[in-house]
Amino acid sequence: MEVQEAIMGFSQSEKVKSGIIWISQALELMGSLTGAEKEGANRLIRLKMDALTQEIRLAGNMVADPYWEDIEKDMDKALVMMNSGVAADSVSLLTQALSKVTSIGQRSMTLLKEKQLL
Repeated sequence: MEVQEAIMGFSQSEKVKSGIIWISQALELMGSLTGAEKEGANRLIRLKMDALTQEIRLAGNMVADPYWEDIEKDMDKALVMMNSGVAADSVSLLTQALSKVTSIGQRSMTLLKEKQLL
């Protein structure tokens, strides 16, 4: 990994991590909603997931790390679960994606520290 990739990897990993955490928390909160509120929350979460998936694809294009593809697959599976009516169960997939994103960020940060840029 080159310095430029490490910078982009670290930056994108932080952005994606915050998105995954937001979605996970929203899914947990959605469980307490009913009717139109739940339907609205579901639409909002799907929009956020779509936007986050675009960020993940962008990151995969900027930083050559196979984890980005795995993260995208985890997000796609989570979305399928949401569409199937088991949104709360998708949190485990989001947790797996979060772990992979954290690994990318850690590797990027390690390289930047070694180069004394962080």
